[in-house]
This record gives sequence, structure tokens and C-alpha cells, in this order.
Amino acid sequence: MLTLLLTLMLGCTPHTTGATEVGVRTNKVGVLLSKGIQDEVYPPGSTSFFPPVITDWHVFDTAIQNLEMTRERNTGDRPEDDSLRFKTIDGNDISVNVNVAWRIMPDKTPYLLRFVGSNTYEISEALVRPVSRSITRDVLNELASEGYYNADIRFAKAEEAKVILNGYLNGEGIQIEQVLLGEHQFTEAYQQVIREMKVAEQEASRLKSETQAAREQINREIEVARGEAATSIEKAKGTSEQRRLEADALYFERERQAQAILAEKTALAEGLTERARALGGSGGTALVKLEVAKALKGKKIIFLPASSGLDIRSTDVNNLLQAYGIQSATKSE
Repeated sequence: MLTLLLTLMLGCTPHTTGATEVGVRTNKVGVLLSKGIQDEVYPPGSTSFFPPVITDWHVFDTAIQNLEMTRERNTGDRPEDDSLRFKTIDGNDISVNVNVAWRIMPDKTPYLLRFVGSNTYEISEALVRPVSRSITRDVLNELASEGYYNADIRFAKAEEAKVILNGYLNGEGIQIEQVLLGEHQFTEAYQQVIREMKVAEQEASRLKSETQAAREQINREIEVARGEAATSIEKAKGTSEQRRLEADALYFERERQAQAILAEKTALAEGLTERARALGGSGGTALVKLEVAKALKGKKIIFLPASSGLDIRSTDVNNLLQAYGIQSATKSE
């Protein structure tokens, strides 16, 4: 027995793992270790030595893998159209490109080796691919046709698919990192309807924009008119105020003139009053006589005898003077 063990140890061969790989050992016979897949996981970048005949060695890549299911040929995991095909909730046929980013949980590799596959590719084909297609299709089936044109709705559905997938696959040793929904495509008939609808929406948007622009233009013109009206009002107020000030100045000037005239006339009246008062006294008689004398100076004076019987109070002096002049002329002849 000891000889057999030494022989096995001396014949060990190296088994390595890459930077993103883990290894799982399988014992074919129950010598030293139990028979079957071992639960120990060999870490990335390691080298181990095992007997070549009684040991199997499996390596799994734990880096992120991409399951690409696309419509375009020779671009995804399949050379033919591999997109998800289904009907929307409102009954239209659609195909959607889907990319599922996933990775193997290192501590679950012994379980995956027992029940799923012996390498990363087999696990992808046997587990990740069928479950991802089925669940993602079920989630997207809940969308109406219009929902695929809304990026926020598509993103929300992709996140929903990721959560549900992890609920199924985490227990199987698979972690879903991201679900990305790519280009979608309806049937040609529906695509034409969508194009026509988009054209109509663009036309409606254009008309709405033009209406809004016209409304804004009207509002601008109203504001300009209001500004001009306010300017006119202020200008009228300024003119009115100027006219009021000019009227006040003219009134003040006329009032000053009237006061000056009143003062002048008052002084004149007072002077005449004083003069009348002076004439009403004893000096007034003398002053009157003096003025009469001045008035009669150089004039011919006729004396009528008191015996002539003429009443001077009722006699027309002009006729009398005329008659007297004729009589004087007769006597002189």
C-alpha cells in the first residue's frame, strides 16, 4: 500500500488556474480522499499537483460572460437570428436584441460541476441561456408596443428581468450582473403604422411649437404696446405738469401785476381823496378862484347891467352873446 502511495505521489502532474479561473478536483478512487467531486475550490492563479490517473481536473472561468442574443447574423452567440421573438401585450409581433452579463460564483463551482456542466460554456448553454431567454421574454411580454419607444420603461423592464433571473439562478451558482435590451423590431406593417404616427406626432409638435411661438410673439407685442402706452401716459403727465407749472407762473405774474395796479390805483385814489379833502376846506375856495382866474386869463369879459332885466339863470348865454355881438357891430357903424 505504501509503495502504491509513493508511486502515485512521484507521478503527480501540475494543475493550474488562470487569473480569473477556479479549479475543482475529482477523485476517481477513494484513496486518501473520498471518491467523487471534491468541495474544495482551487483559487485563481494557483498550481496544484495531483496523480494523473485517479484525478480529474475542471477549470471554470469566473469572469463576467456575455450572453448575446441578436437579430443580426454572425454578431452574437449564434450565427443566425437569435433575438427574442414574442408578442406584445397588445398583440403585435416583435423581436428584441438582448445581452445578459453573468458570472459563475466561485464557491458554487463544485455544485455546478455535479449538476450542470463541466465548464463555463456548458453552464451557459445548459442553464444561463434557456432561463435568461424564458424569463426575459415573460417580463417583456407585459409591455405594450408603445412602451418599447420609451427608454425609461425599457430600462425598468431590464432591471426587473435581472432581479427575477437572480432569484432563480443565484441558488444555482450564477450571478446576473446586467440585462441590456438592444434594438427592437416590429413587423413591417406595424413599423409603417409607427412611422406614420411619428410623422403625425412631429407635425403636431411643430404646430404646437408654432402656436407657442405665435403666442409668445403676441405677448411680446402686448408688452411693447403696454410700454408705449405707459410712456405716452408718462409723457402726457409730464406735459400736463409743465402746462400746470406754466399756468401757475402766469397766474402768479398776473397776480403780481394786479397787485401792482391795485396798489397804484389805491395810491391814486388816496391822493385824490386827500386832494378833495383839501379842496373842501378854506384853502379850497381860494384854490378854485385861482383856477378860475387862470381859466379866464386873456378872455374878454362882458358885464351885463343888473337893470337889463335878464335872468342869467334862464338865459341861453350863447344866443345872448351872439345878439350882443350883433348889437355892438351895429353901434359901431
